[in-house]
Amino acid sequence: MSVLVFVESANGKVTKAGFEAVYYGSKIGSPVVALAFGDLPSASLAELGNYGATKVVVARNIKIDDSQALTKFVVAQAQEVSAQTIVFSHDSIGKAVAPRVSVRLKAGLVAGAIALPEGNSIRKNAFSGKAFAEYEINTPVKVIAVLPNSVKPEKSGNTAEVVENTADFGAARVVSKEIKKDSGDHVPLPEAEVVVSAGRGLKGPENWGMIEELANELGAATACSRPVADIGWRPHHEHVGQTGVAIRPNLYFAIGISGAIQHLAGVNGSKVMVAINTDPEAPFFKAADYGVVGDAFQVVPKLIEAVKKFKAANH
Repeated sequence: MSVLVFVESANGKVTKAGFEAVYYGSKIGSPVVALAFGDLPSASLAELGNYGATKVVVARNIKIDDSQALTKFVVAQAQEVSAQTIVFSHDSIGKAVAPRVSVRLKAGLVAGAIALPEGNSIRKNAFSGKAFAEYEINTPVKVIAVLPNSVKPEKSGNTAEVVENTADFGAARVVSKEIKKDSGDHVPLPEAEVVVSAGRGLKGPENWGMIEELANELGAATACSRPVADIGWRPHHEHVGQTGVAIRPNLYFAIGISGAIQHLAGVNGSKVMVAINTDPEAPFFKAADYGVVGDAFQVVPKLIEAVKKFKAANH
């Protein structure tokens, strides 16, 4: 079964979600052809072979914001190799390109898969993460968009052939005037294994220092609830939840966040959730694996101290 995998990249590197998508595709069938775009080093592309790709086709002339060109690129390659399954990451670019590819190829689409297919069954979340749903795609060509951090990729030790694609996909119909990138070298939220998030319980933006310190000690990304972003305490790209960034880290701290359903819908895929709140009736405690009823201004500094002691003892 020929499998095509759309691989995303950022800052000149293949993203963690990109490696996960290739590994996911390798468990469905072979050969696996990975599609990349932008200015990526060949060495980075060849590494995709270590996760199951047998061939990598890269279109360096396509920009990240040209979803129409990306769609044409994927469709052309799918037709060339007679791909039976096309895999995407279910993030911002995948959400823009996968449905277009699905329509053009008359292919069934499951967006937000959270596990490898079992036979013809593909699992995804339902009812804002409160249940699972099993889907089957009956079209000859299948499109699957995988939620980041849903599978743990394993290296195979293989290598992949890298081929340049120089086709002209035409001028973009939508042109971006400016793209503002998040500054700093911290871990992007969708890629983070650990996330430290806080809400209005922090009382003001001037109190975020301890959140950033805890995140720094844990090698984590920082996040926030929607009200915090809306009132300007934190930048909008840190907003996690149903209307923000959906994440699935291995460990998620919710500090001073009550746990509204819209917030939980975007984070309840986390492997382990820890809630810290003064209100013992906060909804988050019902979803959390661990809960601390207490004042964040007392609990978080002690947590930072404990992490520092643990790291010092294990150096």
